[in-house]
Parts: sequence; C-alpha cells; structure tokens
Amino acid sequence: MAAEEIRVRGTVQGVGFRPTVYRLAKDCGLHGDVCNDGQGVLIRVSGSEEVITKFIARLQIECPPLAKINQLIRTPYKGKSKFNNFVISTSISNAIKTEITPDAATCPQCKREIFDPFSRFYRYPFTNCTNCGPRLSIIRAIPYDRSNTSMSAFAICSECAKEYHDVENRRFHAQPVACHACGPSAWLERADGKSVTASMFSMLDDVDAVCTLLQKGEIVAIKGLGGIHLACDATQETAVQKLRQRKKRYHKPFALMARDIEIIEQYCSVNAKEKELLTSSAAPIVLLQATGKKVVAPSIASGQNTLGFMLPYTPLHHLILRRMNRPIVLTSGNLADEPQCIDNDEAREKLGTIADYFLFHNREIINRVDDSVVRVISDKVQIIRRARGYAPAAISLPPGFDNVPQILAMGSELKNTFCLLREEEAILSQHLGDLENAAAFNTYQETLNLYLNLFEHKPEVIAIDKHPEYLSSKLGKELADTNKIKIHQIQHHHAHIAACMVENGIPLDAPPVLGIALDGLGYGDDGTLWGGEFLLADYRKFQRLATFKPVAMIGGEQAIYQPWRNTYAQLIAANLWDDCQQQYTDLEIIKFLDNKPLKLLNQLIEKKINSPPASSVGRLFDAVAAAIGIYREECSYEGQAAIAMEAIVDVSSLNNDKEMLIYPFNFSISDSIYCIDPRPMWQALLNDLQQQISQQVIAAKFHKGLANAIVEMVKYLSQENLISQVALTGGVFQNCILLEQVTKRLQTLGIKVLTHSLVPANDGGLSLGQAVITAAQFIHES
Repeated sequence: MAAEEIRVRGTVQGVGFRPTVYRLAKDCGLHGDVCNDGQGVLIRVSGSEEVITKFIARLQIECPPLAKINQLIRTPYKGKSKFNNFVISTSISNAIKTEITPDAATCPQCKREIFDPFSRFYRYPFTNCTNCGPRLSIIRAIPYDRSNTSMSAFAICSECAKEYHDVENRRFHAQPVACHACGPSAWLERADGKSVTASMFSMLDDVDAVCTLLQKGEIVAIKGLGGIHLACDATQETAVQKLRQRKKRYHKPFALMARDIEIIEQYCSVNAKEKELLTSSAAPIVLLQATGKKVVAPSIASGQNTLGFMLPYTPLHHLILRRMNRPIVLTSGNLADEPQCIDNDEAREKLGTIADYFLFHNREIINRVDDSVVRVISDKVQIIRRARGYAPAAISLPPGFDNVPQILAMGSELKNTFCLLREEEAILSQHLGDLENAAAFNTYQETLNLYLNLFEHKPEVIAIDKHPEYLSSKLGKELADTNKIKIHQIQHHHAHIAACMVENGIPLDAPPVLGIALDGLGYGDDGTLWGGEFLLADYRKFQRLATFKPVAMIGGEQAIYQPWRNTYAQLIAANLWDDCQQQYTDLEIIKFLDNKPLKLLNQLIEKKINSPPASSVGRLFDAVAAAIGIYREECSYEGQAAIAMEAIVDVSSLNNDKEMLIYPFNFSISDSIYCIDPRPMWQALLNDLQQQISQQVIAAKFHKGLANAIVEMVKYLSQENLISQVALTGGVFQNCILLEQVTKRLQTLGIKVLTHSLVPANDGGLSLGQAVITAAQFIHES
C-alpha cells in the first residue's frame, strides 16, 4: 500500500477539476482527499502504486474541457492522517502560483436548459456550470471561491446549493451557480428615464423584448459578461448610421453577432478552422471573408472585404437572439477612445445620448474584458486582440527560463497589455486599449493593481519601452523608483521579435534568429523612429542589420491620420517631386498635393521641425494608399488606409510572378547597414497611374514588390550571417497578403518562418517580449 501527494499546477480551479479527481479516485477505489490551494490543486491518495499510476493516467486523459495541466508532481505522502474514504476538502490559502481561468462561453448543456420549459433554468440569463460562465470578469481574489467573486452578493438558494454540493452534478462547486430564485436579474430601462413596459415588446420578458426593439431599429445598450455593448440591427443602414453618428465612430468596422453559424454563412464564407474558433469556449470575434449571398448594411465595415462575427457567448445573448434571423451590431459601449463601460450608473451617464434603451443586470463586473479578435491565415490562427476567452491564461516559457525572478513588463502606448513573469510562465493581461486617453490610462493602472494583488506578484525588475514619452514607461519608472527596484529599457522591435520567439518555443540559449519587425513606429537605439527593421536577435541582445529608408513624418502624429503627408514625403525623399511636376501633372494625386501648402511643408522637412525621419513601413503603406486614392485626405484610425488597400488587391495576380507585375525596390548601404529604398517602386507606380492601371492591380503589385524586397534583403543578409529562422512580427504583418507572400517565398528558400498565434503581432504582444528579454538579461547578469 502506497500513499502519495500529487501537486497539479495549471488551469485547474473553477473548471470542475476536483469533481473529476473525486469521480476517478472513487472509480479506482482510492482513499484520500483533494483541495484547491494557492498553487493549484493538491491531491493525497492511498492505494497500490499501480492503481495510483492508473488514476493519474486517467486524470490526464479525462481532464475537464476548460482545464489544462501544466505540471503534475508526485511525492511520497509524509503526513500522519489515514484515509478511510475519498473526500473534497476545503480550500487552503498559501502562496499564490495558480492560474485564473478565462471567461468561457455557454456550454451546450446550459444552452439546452435555458430553452427547456421544464428546466428550472428556463430563460434564466445567468445560467452556468463548471464547464462555462464568468471567471476573470467577476473575480476579486483567488482561490476562485464564490466569496472572492461578485457573486458573493447573492445568497445561494436551497436548489442551487443542492447541486453545488452534489459531487455527481455538473454544477458541483460551480462558483457563479444561480437561478431565477437566487441569482442576478436583468431589466430594461428607457434612456430618457420614462417608464418602460416590456410587455409592449414581448410576451416573455425584458430580455426577449430587446429583440423586438432591435428589429424596430432602436439602439440598445446591453450589459454583458465583461462590459456593456451597444447593439442595433446590422441589416438596417439607418440604424447603423444612427449608431455611428451618436457614437462619433464614423469609419472603424463594427463587430457583429448572429444566432448561429447558419446565419453567419448567409453573409460570409466560414471554413472548418473558423467554425471551430466561433464555437470554441473562447468564442472570439472571427474576421471572415464577406462572400455570402446576403449583405449587411453598407456602413458596417466600409472599405473592407471582411466582417467580424461572433456567436452568442452568454445565456443573455442566446435569449436576445433567439427570435433574430439576421445579425446584430455588438460594439463596445464607450465614448470615443475611452474604455468600455462596465457600471450601470456610468453607462446611464455616458451612453444616455447614444442608446435608446438599456438592458442592465445587477451582477457587478469586477474586471473589464473586451471581446477578442482573431483571424485565420493559411489555416493558422492569428490573434489580433487578446482578451475575453484567452486572457489571462498563462503562456509557458521556453527551456532556459526556469529560474526567472518576478518581472513586470509595462507594454507600449497603443493596444496596450502588461505582462507578469514568474517561474516558468508569463501572465499577459487582456487588451487594455490606447493609453493616450486618460480614462484608458486609469483603467490600465487599476487593472495592473488588480493583477498584482490577484497573483500576489512582487516584481524584482520592471521592464519598459525605450520611448521616453510613453505613459507606461513613465509609470514603470515611478514604480521602480518608489519600490527601489531595477528597471530595464527594452527596444520596441527587439521586444516584438522576442515575443514571437517565445510563443514559438525558441530556447533561451538558441542561436540568434533574423527578426523582421514592421510596424508604425518604435523608438530606436539611435534616438530616431524605427518601423521597418531587420534585427539579428536572441533574447539578450540584437544587431540591426537592415532597415527601410527613413522618410520624414511631416507634422509628426498628423502623418498617421493624414496619409497624403506620407505620399509627399516619400516623393521628396525619392527626389521625384520635380519629375512629378513635369511629367505627371495630370495625375489626381499630384493635383491634390499641389493644393497643399508645399512651401511650408518643405521648410518643416528642411529645418527638421516636427518632421522626424522614420523607417516606418506602416507609413509607407499609407503613402501608397493615398497615392492611388484610398483615404488620401484623412484616416480616422491608424492603419485604415493600409487595411482598405489590402481589401482591394487583385488576388488573381498574386500567384503570377512575372517581373512586370512586381514593383522593384533598390538596396543600398546607409550608416553601415543595408537599406531598402522604395524610389524605383514610386517611379513605376507613377507610370502605372499615368497609364490608368486599376487600383486593384497597383495594390497587388505593391504587396508583391514589398514581399519580394523583404525576401531579397534576407538573401543579402544570409550571405554574411547564419540565418535559418526568420521571425515575422509587428502590426504590418497583420496584413494577410504580405504575411502569406513573404512566408511562401522564405519557405521556398528553405528558411523556417516564425509567426504569431498566441499573442498579437501588434503592440498587444509587446509586453511579453519586454518581460522575456529582461529575464534573459537578468539570468545573464546573475
């Protein structure tokens, strides 16, 4: 007879792990107990060694759907207790090393119950069990027990308590378990404060009445799982325009929700991988090709060929959409650039002039969690925004990062996340937005404090971006000064590359990879703005081997939102402006630029006033888009012109590699590094414009030319450096066509290509890279 203690670490709390252990232990005839504690789950068993081994094997195979075992350690049990049965013991509080499970979409069993008139959960909008429901959005502290969540405000009724305590029941120890009798409730309000009678819109209840209101063209604010959304009928252009005008969100695409896959397929093509994502427990927004027989309102995603769809992920959403045979808009309930509202009073105040009605409930949202956004490229998942359903699931660190100190990485300025590093894993926060907005920065600080408390994380080192003006960098310095701890400044593009290396499992002491980081802007080691970089990098250091020719950003940040500024700067930098005025005076872009205050712009460039040189590939995309007439005057969000240009590419020409269908780029050496110069591309593009070649063909030639130039540069660099792996990272590589073209060409050369799938290629993944670089430097210094 043997007695063992089994330590299980990973996503093992709040996912039905203990009942599974209980059931298997009983089935195997073992005695002992199981409990939650700060490190995960602790199992103590007595029985024959052979049976214990069999029990552990079954536990790994029959693990609950939301659980993930990262580590399982067996040691002899040295306690004095003797076990006569197998029981589930109460939780133990000790050092916190466990994980918090992401919120999970409604499981099939709960969905069946809310539509079953004979179930006590019939039409109950907060139905859940151990396989689904809220987690991160309601948690204040761990262990994940009801008393540590916002469900503590609701006293559990006898019926729910019976299921909660029944180890054979699906709701055994499901902390948010609730029903009509004891749980949260939802109600409808009019935004103008007048009384509302749901029976006017429904024979059922307030939740069902929302469906009628949406069909009537009203805008309804709906309090959901991790925040409040604004909803309207996605097929009524008048309603969509009303929402755009009231929200002052004039162009950015709206996300959509539909009752089921069949409705989505009327509007988009959905492949097997995309279907799997839509129906997963994470239930993200999936970007799909809008190639269906039906179309949504034109202003849903103007200038794009994709639609962002999700399926209902809470009982509340299932009940609202039950009678809805078409998609609805479901976009964040916030004022422009501010975080999503999560509180009823806050929503009444801020969204009262946008929404016609509110559907509120009385369960407090502790942690704001936006919807995640993903897309599938070449059958591989690419996360664009990592939030609900994915965060804060831990990311395992590659070999070599075994004994890292606790590190806090502060992230960037846009699309921010922060990262907590501990032992062998990284905890990446959910997407927190752009910190240049004061409300978003406040939320960032609140969420950071919450995470530090939840995980009892006491950083020994803080990592920040090198940009001196990022608010996250300034806050990191303050924290380091106040707590007298070390600070590491990490170069922006090095962090992008390191994040890509981590999620591809590159070990700490592996040889350097060639990282190609293409994005908007990052602060370079030489004090200039970088954004098109070829870095030979490992986790500790990097060497800049090549870049794109720097071009002035006339007006600084204005160049991000007025793409024509980049076109003019590119033509000046290429010494083509004189030619333009002699040979291309009939072109629309030249006439357009001629009406701008060019004398003043020239002075800004010559005197280097608010016109910093930048090697940004993001701005190169803007410049080309504006030249061919896409969002030439103004963009309302960064990357809008580039996304629109990608959408119009003539895909039929992508596989044709004839030289005449690819724009050329030059290669030179500047400041001792290789440099990609787009001058010949501009010359060819102007000629095409003059010959009235279509936008679709020009866009394709630019994408292929750029991909070709990147790969040619890799060939150059390979002659002088040992390069077997290339990491593609940065926001520009969210461009599906560029990513596929570069990947295909590099693989043809026999080079292994590393891309992102766990964290965004954009700045949303930056904090992970900052954290591991700091860890690597710390280990090296030690």
